[in-house]
Amino acid sequence: MLDSMRILVADDSVVSRRLLEVTLKKWGYETVSASDGTQAWDVLKRDDTPQLAILDWVMPGFTGPEVCQNVRQVSRDRYVYIILLTSKSLKDDLIQGMNAGADDYLTKPFDPTELQVRLRAGRRVIDLQTELVAAREALREQATHDALTHLLNRASVLEVLTRELGRAEREESPMSMVICDLDKFKSVNDRFGHLAGDAVLKQAARRMQTNIRTYDSVGRYGGEEFIVVLPGCDAEAAAGHAERLRAALEAEPMDLGETVGGSIQVTASFGVASVGGRTYTTPQALLHCADEALYESKRAGRNRVTVWNPAQAVQQDQPRAGHGETVLEPAAEIVPSHGR
Repeated sequence: MLDSMRILVADDSVVSRRLLEVTLKKWGYETVSASDGTQAWDVLKRDDTPQLAILDWVMPGFTGPEVCQNVRQVSRDRYVYIILLTSKSLKDDLIQGMNAGADDYLTKPFDPTELQVRLRAGRRVIDLQTELVAAREALREQATHDALTHLLNRASVLEVLTRELGRAEREESPMSMVICDLDKFKSVNDRFGHLAGDAVLKQAARRMQTNIRTYDSVGRYGGEEFIVVLPGCDAEAAAGHAERLRAALEAEPMDLGETVGGSIQVTASFGVASVGGRTYTTPQALLHCADEALYESKRAGRNRVTVWNPAQAVQQDQPRAGHGETVLEPAAEIVPSHGR
């Protein structure tokens, strides 16, 4: 018995359709039925369409070849392997059916053994196409995401920033960006090794990804720096989002990984820059403003959020009791990364 796979059976003859359904179910397939070409097309244009279809050539509504043409005109990753069931035997007719987009044909009355062989050929094509799509998606993931944290990589998150900034300008709506830098991260690598540093980066990435909205974007900007793009957020709302991220990173110690063992308290500093209304700027200028705000957070004691102000970097979120202090254990005290 073959592994279960859904097959669309489209035939206006109740007897012929029922015979196909019984035969296919005996082989372990699930069937979806259509009594004319219009119903068949309604099924095949859905996102969850069966990937195998047996279509009668002559049906009310759309004919089998017309359904094939409709399917092939729709661009989608999910390939549908189509077998035309026909009493036609003339070479020109069969060429017409194949040119319409059919993958194979079977003459009536169908021979069960022949049908089974043709279905197996169809499944091989579908399996190969599925593997190709998976390989393409894997390559896309590698090209757009950071290998360690699985967040967007530098190029991709900057592309998102550029796109969202353009949208904000067109719609005259606010948008913000946040730069986050893990405090004194260099000493995690220096004291505990790069595997421990990698473990901390992965945990920080997960906490940030978990604490943003579904339509926000977060990416690894480089080293221990991250960028968060916040569409529709003015400076005040962005500061609130950044504060939640700051609290999430500080909430619990981060494991240093199985190789090193133990855990360490990690904090982060944030710089926020925003545009809104009829204010226009470039991605580079917005990045510069956020980076200046980040430096102000570092200068003010770290573990805090600073929002950029054209006149001066104004700290919007004063740390609660205990915040702003270095919270690594004394043994892990270290020099800030990148001089911060």
